[in-house]
Amino acid sequence: MPRNLFQRMVFAFLTVVVTVHAYVFYSLYVINGNVLMQLTGTQSVLSAINCQGGVYMFGTYLPIWAVIIIELCIAFTLEMVMGSPCSFKLACRIFDPRKDHPMMFETAIICATVGLMCPAMSFIASFLYYPYYSGFSFITLMAIWLKLVCFNFPFAFFTQLFFIQPLIRKIFKFLFFKDIAKREQDQKMKDNNYHGEEESIETFVQI
Repeated sequence: MPRNLFQRMVFAFLTVVVTVHAYVFYSLYVINGNVLMQLTGTQSVLSAINCQGGVYMFGTYLPIWAVIIIELCIAFTLEMVMGSPCSFKLACRIFDPRKDHPMMFETAIICATVGLMCPAMSFIASFLYYPYYSGFSFITLMAIWLKLVCFNFPFAFFTQLFFIQPLIRKIFKFLFFKDIAKREQDQKMKDNNYHGEEESIETFVQI
């Protein structure tokens, strides 16, 4: 787990990079792939995107790399401002990181993060991908938001819990293995000192 601001930023950046690429693929290929190919009469999603001039966003068509960069910036900012700190606080309401098993606490953080980030990012996406060419309606915006949440939440929950977060934690441990090893060593020393004090107290009581 990240222990300072720099580690939090690295962890959030790694998570966002993997997640945004996964979501763009999921959105373009899985959800909208068939529609894009039918509208353009092409045989592949990539050809359909190139045929229409890019991915629809902000009422215009942007290249895929621009869409990824925009979503990366938004997701990273939202993760640092809301996702990471709020999910930690929510997890601490149920579990104690000092007493409960780390896996339980990390799972609670992942679930809380998905519960916060998925509706928030889906709401932002409702504005980004809104069909402005047909006018603007608040009811339509809410309908798009609800649709995106229904599509994105199952994907977010299972991918984050079983694939993305385990991968990110492996990478994070590799990058900060020295700090993690030192932290574990310090924790062992504290535990040994604590047990030593308990034994001393028990001996004193027996005497």
